[in-house]
Amino acid sequence: MANTNITDIIGRIPLFHGLSKRQKKQLATRFVSRSYKAGENMVTQGKGGAGMFTILSGHAQAVLEAADGGKTVVNSFGPGDFFGEIALLDEGPRTASVVATEDTTVLILSAPEFRAVMAHDAEMGLVISQELARRIRTLIHSLGN
Repeated sequence: MANTNITDIIGRIPLFHGLSKRQKKQLATRFVSRSYKAGENMVTQGKGGAGMFTILSGHAQAVLEAADGGKTVVNSFGPGDFFGEIALLDEGPRTASVVATEDTTVLILSAPEFRAVMAHDAEMGLVISQELARRIRTLIHSLGN
């Protein structure tokens, strides 16, 4: 996939809205494409996060497994949707599994690749931190209402 198409996709991800075109192009070179078959786990609850996934084609579901073995679908994803952006910044375990519900192709930005770009562009870190702060404020406000 051409970097210009990846740059357009990056522009639709809220975490990256405030980045300049140059910064988005820098990130675009770090994404890799991967395909999953229907029924295949893309990420597994409790395991380390590989990074952020953006769905190009296909569909997937986030499934939360309870201690008693029960499973609950907590989110569904289709083309243009993304998940795992927090794994770019935090090395905590995945809070849910994501399973391809049909053959699915994604773009993946790994945490090490993301951090390598940020290490060379302090402004990028500031822009992303501001977006995260905005999200936290929105969450706090929604809890108070």
